[in-house]
Amino acid sequence: MKRRDFLKSSALASGVFLIPSFLKPFEAMASNELSGFKNLVIIQLSGGNDGLNTIVPYGNDIYYQKRKTIAIKQPDLIRLNDMQALNPNLAALKELYDQGWMSIINSVGYPNPDRSHFRSMDIWQTASASDQFLTTGWIGRYLDANCAVNKNPYTAVEVDDTLSLALKGSKMKGIAVQNPGKLYSNTREPFFKELVNEHNDNLNEDNLGYLYKTMIETYSSADYIQQTSKTYQTKAEYPQTAFANQLKSVAKFINSGLKTRVYYVSLSGFDTHTTQINQQGRQLKVYGEAVAAFIKDLKQSGRLDDTLVMTFSEFGRRVEQNASDGTDHGTANNVMLFGGKLNKQGIYNNAPNLTQLDNGDLKYEIDFRNIYATLLDKWLNVNNSTVLNSGFRAMDFV
Repeated sequence: MKRRDFLKSSALASGVFLIPSFLKPFEAMASNELSGFKNLVIIQLSGGNDGLNTIVPYGNDIYYQKRKTIAIKQPDLIRLNDMQALNPNLAALKELYDQGWMSIINSVGYPNPDRSHFRSMDIWQTASASDQFLTTGWIGRYLDANCAVNKNPYTAVEVDDTLSLALKGSKMKGIAVQNPGKLYSNTREPFFKELVNEHNDNLNEDNLGYLYKTMIETYSSADYIQQTSKTYQTKAEYPQTAFANQLKSVAKFINSGLKTRVYYVSLSGFDTHTTQINQQGRQLKVYGEAVAAFIKDLKQSGRLDDTLVMTFSEFGRRVEQNASDGTDHGTANNVMLFGGKLNKQGIYNNAPNLTQLDNGDLKYEIDFRNIYATLLDKWLNVNNSTVLNSGFRAMDFV
């Protein structure tokens, strides 16, 4: 088969140019480089999750005054203390909270907040100031700062088919791996097998030589990747959702001992301008049940103490509901942490202040980059100033 015909005919043609990003990490995995590193798992809730209906400040009457129809009724809440409670759809997290595996940081944001989904997400993913535009992500710069140690892209893995800005550095970047088993199947397609078995000494960059070489090397490592994914058999039960499957994959990677430091997953559907109660409730249930299964899986396998999970969203919602039984884009929000080695368990700081608002929005009290600084300094063991460039002070949650 001619190469041109292959690219036109093969079912892999649409995704074949993504394969080079898989090559080095998969070949490195094939070298049996396994380690018991500490793991950071980042969960992104896309769309701007309403933090006030997630960790509910039921002890403040203003919450009920501002949200006549969308406030969560007190009898339905799962109380954490005299002021805050879990949304009932997060019931699965209560056990984690009671075990000391969960911490909630309130009023997290940044100066001069932006209410655009895209811009605010860029700010969170790059750790930039609101008037600063960066082309590298904070995890990518972490990879750059440690390229002598973190030599391989699989140091940071996003369980998806595309790579977020957060994992892109100027020298190094992570990789997006949705399903190693699917890669194995794809490389065993007849068109692919015929291509990699075709020998041509005249291939070069101009005629896609690099691409074909990459595909051949990927083919050679795919069998090992498939076998590696079987080295750990998941005993924990996970919900039958796409998000739970993402976390199940992360648990499999961690429990197999892959030499990865950072994992990145995301869940969308949190832009709740209308009929918020049902929409957010469904997504929170998906999130809570998956996280609970993931944490219990790691506890059972003895890897929870070596794992820290951080959940964030690009912004919160406005304090007062809108006329469509929803909420519009806001500012500060809560960040949820999970792990077996949290220094301060439960509620980390005071509930959001609902009396002193900034034009109807919550005022941030903790800059999200202080959280990043803590993760870098205390968990990933790198000076945060080499990544954040501003010397943000680490906190004490780990």
